[in-house]
Amino acid sequence: MVECAYTCLWEYEVSEEWVEVFERQYGPAGEWARLFRLSPDYIETLLLKDRAVSGRYLTVDRWRSEEAYRAFKSAYAVQYAKLDSECERLTSAERSLGAFSELSSGHSFRPNHLRGSA
Repeated sequence: MVECAYTCLWEYEVSEEWVEVFERQYGPAGEWARLFRLSPDYIETLLLKDRAVSGRYLTVDRWRSEEAYRAFKSAYAVQYAKLDSECERLTSAERSLGAFSELSSGHSFRPNHLRGSA
């Protein structure tokens, strides 16, 4: 297995009054993703909504490497802190679930309906 992308996972609790704003800010087209896109090494952000627990969300932020993520955080520390402060009111709880390395066997899975004709 080969280590590939570097992924940061966060968990949030959001009260009902802030759900719409939270989803806009933290989604793939939101302010966080816009900030992250300033780095050429940012891959994507996924926003996951818990189907069983109301107001519970996870974000999955993917980067090319841990070094790229650290360089981004250093280069954009002021902007990151400002946005973090602005978004603080949207959540009643926030916690890092950790940073993960994606593993690859060198083979990518693509469902049959997404495969081109060979």
